Amino acid sequence: MEIIRNGSQPSGKGPAEYFTGTVRIDPLFSPPDPARVAMALVTFEPGARTAWHTHPLGQTLIVTAGSGQAQREGGPIEEIKQGDVVWFAPGEKHWHGAGATTAMSHIAIQEKTKRVAG
Repeated sequence: MEIIRNGSQPSGKGPAEYFTGTVRIDPLFSPPDPARVAMALVTFEPGARTAWHTHPLGQTLIVTAGSGQAQREGGPIEEIKQGDVVWFAPGEKHWHGAGATTAMSHIAIQEKTKRVAG
């Protein structure tokens, strides 16, 4: 068993190549091999969002605070709010982020196809 204490991992700024606006990423868990699931709490300030992107094994978002938006390629912009769970299928191009005037936080859960040594 491993307990990762709240506040024991530093917050990071969402990199400009993946996000627009002010985004904070708080890592939650990235287990060692052979596990492949990683989780982070991502907080978007009003107007902030991800760039268009995909995940080879899909992505699940659990909205934990506020309200925002999500869109898959070719689909309408969908409103998302606290308590909603959003699933993007493997390879589905999408973006997600805060509303124009409201912040939004979600837990992002995704699998990696393989672990990268480093």
